[in-house]
Amino acid sequence: MRLTTRVTGALLLFCFTSILYAQAPEKPNAAELKQALNKLEVLGSVMYLAAHPDDENTRLIAYMANEKMLRTAYLAMTRGDGGQNLVGTEIRELLGIIRTQELLAARRTDGGEQFFTRANDFGYSKDPDETFEIWEGEDVLSDVVWNIRRFRPDVIITRFDTTRDDSGRMHGHHTASAILAQRAFDIAADPKVFPEQLKYVKPWQPKGLYWNTYNFGGRFTSSHEDQPGYFAIDLNQYNPLLGKSYDEISALSRSQHKSQGFGSTGRRGNIPEYLRHWKGDLPKNDVFENIDQTWARVEGGKEIGELIKNANENFDIQNPSASVAELLVIREKISALKDEYWREVKGAEVDGIIKGALGLYVELIASDYSAVNGQTLNIYGEAINRSDANVELETISFNGYDVVLKPYQPLKNNERFDVTADLVLTENKISQPYWLEKEASLGMYTVENQLMRGLPENSPTIEATFNFKIEGKPYSFSVPVVHKTNDRVDGEVYRPFVITPPVFVNTQQSVLIFPDKETKQIDVTVIAGKDDVSGKVSLSLPAGWKVSPESLDYSIAKKGGEFRAEFQVLPPAGASEGFAKAQVTYEGKTYNKGLKIIDYGYIPTQTIFPESQAKIVKLDLKRKGQFVGYIMGSGDAVPEALEQIGYNVTLLDPENITTESIADYDAVIIGVRAYNTIDRMRVIQPELMDYVKEGGTLIAQYNTSMSNQPQIGPYPFSISRDRITKEEAEVRILAPDHPIIDGPNKVTSKDFEGWVQERGLYFPNQWDDRYTAVLSANDPGESPKNGGLLVTKYGEGYFVYSGYSWFRELPAGVPGAFRIFTNMISLGQDKPNSTSLKSVENK
Repeated sequence: MRLTTRVTGALLLFCFTSILYAQAPEKPNAAELKQALNKLEVLGSVMYLAAHPDDENTRLIAYMANEKMLRTAYLAMTRGDGGQNLVGTEIRELLGIIRTQELLAARRTDGGEQFFTRANDFGYSKDPDETFEIWEGEDVLSDVVWNIRRFRPDVIITRFDTTRDDSGRMHGHHTASAILAQRAFDIAADPKVFPEQLKYVKPWQPKGLYWNTYNFGGRFTSSHEDQPGYFAIDLNQYNPLLGKSYDEISALSRSQHKSQGFGSTGRRGNIPEYLRHWKGDLPKNDVFENIDQTWARVEGGKEIGELIKNANENFDIQNPSASVAELLVIREKISALKDEYWREVKGAEVDGIIKGALGLYVELIASDYSAVNGQTLNIYGEAINRSDANVELETISFNGYDVVLKPYQPLKNNERFDVTADLVLTENKISQPYWLEKEASLGMYTVENQLMRGLPENSPTIEATFNFKIEGKPYSFSVPVVHKTNDRVDGEVYRPFVITPPVFVNTQQSVLIFPDKETKQIDVTVIAGKDDVSGKVSLSLPAGWKVSPESLDYSIAKKGGEFRAEFQVLPPAGASEGFAKAQVTYEGKTYNKGLKIIDYGYIPTQTIFPESQAKIVKLDLKRKGQFVGYIMGSGDAVPEALEQIGYNVTLLDPENITTESIADYDAVIIGVRAYNTIDRMRVIQPELMDYVKEGGTLIAQYNTSMSNQPQIGPYPFSISRDRITKEEAEVRILAPDHPIIDGPNKVTSKDFEGWVQERGLYFPNQWDDRYTAVLSANDPGESPKNGGLLVTKYGEGYFVYSGYSWFRELPAGVPGAFRIFTNMISLGQDKPNSTSLKSVENK
């Protein structure tokens, strides 16, 4: 049977309860339903708390959620925006989106839930004081308290301690997360603290706060079970309903962190974990021994507990629907509870069990993955009952829209009921991740809506509520409208449905460097978000910059079609920097959002609308030399940055490097971590040294310290873990007459302004006297670090080792970084460029 309707309406409003939005409808098997019934009997919750994605102990989360049957959450301070990316090129906010989805995939695997604060992962921090300064500490504390009050954990467990480890090291984010946990534990029950939250939640006092001690690389030895306040847990039991041990589940969960390269292999057998008591009631033997986790903890719950116990004992794994009548009675009792929290939590659990026991499958599919306000969205779907229970579909309402479907249709066993609907979309916001809607600060995302804070992602763009009668009793649940296709390789593929602008505009360059007075081209692509769009595309520039043409007319017939525009940009005479902002007009309105789609297959496809702009930098720059060879290490964008200022850069294959093959390059640059990631660097090291000896300039960027570190330069130096995390830390010039400082670009303190994320890392702390230390810097309160830029004359050439973060500063368009790096390349480049040009071109 099929039912069709047409409606108009407004944007679905989002409720604050935490839901993890897997796109495909859940289809639990009988063993999973039995596991869910076991969990329905338990009323308890635990929150794990740390700093980043992948900090969480997935084994402990899997154990708490599936063995202890507790509602289990991981509260991450950040979305991991400052990390590395193994699967692609996305960094910063885009990487944060990937890592958010990896966390959600991990929680779907280990049974936990996921929450966040607004804190921005700004990169490595040496101490919590710096972290709190950048994170705007009271705001992050407010978010931790908010998550505690909303989730109401009986116990909080931290991953990290509040002090340095045995080696004296710490990551400020890690330590700050533990400090925040302690502070929030003390104040979450105080109604005078953050009272604005009490409009939505109540004060809450957890019973205990614990530190999950660990033993990583010999640090934080955990075996203290014989000491007061330490509790040992053997948490690698085998769960026969799930068919795995908890470490096997943990490995699957941890392997979701693919952008970090955290694939894991599960283990079997006893694996202890240790919890150290910090605050709250001190139990004797078990962390939860003084916490009532039965239905007796809520008023009116004792009877419900008995009903659930009976339903669980009577559950027929061959016929789950036989339990539906009992479950409906339990559902009625739960819905009458005065305790709003457990009414919501356990009501959602029993609804899921009923749906699974019926084999009730419901989905709604949008005809396209995106649409624009004003368009009509075609939706089709199905509802099917796969049991002998009496099920009647009464109404289907699209949340935020008028009720549109009233089928009053009995759903007989295994007979599909088809649904179609046309929705006219009006007044919807575009589907931008909520924390990216407004400009962020260095340390915090801007989220004004209190109810959105902490949630892992947006609610579905459009949801529909299906209202049933089951055995004569009312029952309802909501499903998201999604897009679904069939892939020839992967089969059924789901994708979130999104609302987009009618037209996008992308700048193809993110940073454009102007080393001289010549014009450069900025490429702009206009993309249609719907059929038949036309208007004008233009660039707005800072004062003193000029663009030609001022605008171009565009017209695109089909959705997804593109119009490519080319603008010639003329820089001012003097040094200048700013942004070239692209914009398009359509039907009297101006749009300035780009389109970025993240599609790696292992997470739901993500659609983001970044600001459409390119950083433009006019440099006061002189250089010597023309041809540069580049040995790529772990990966960076330095070659592209150097090409922007006029160098001809050739990527060199380490397999083919000989002294003769690189002899005519003006400079050879070794990319970041090359000695850590390329085994052959040891083999070609003599060839590189001969190149220097015969007059070449060799520049090696940072490598991490290694126990079997090869000698990177012609003379020995030792790489330490010294780093300077404050990008504004003062840099002092130690060798003002050295060519790296004196020319061709005269380096001053101004060249160290505007750096991003950090000064540098893994500086040498010991070196041969034949090296010259050119620069000195340090974070506040620390001793000077003089090993960040070492240079020596060797034979006829120069060798340079630098731990300063050129791999960050050059792609970010930092003017001073280009001037200093150009001076490094220019060392010894007094011979005419024509000689180098001829020989390299011949190669």
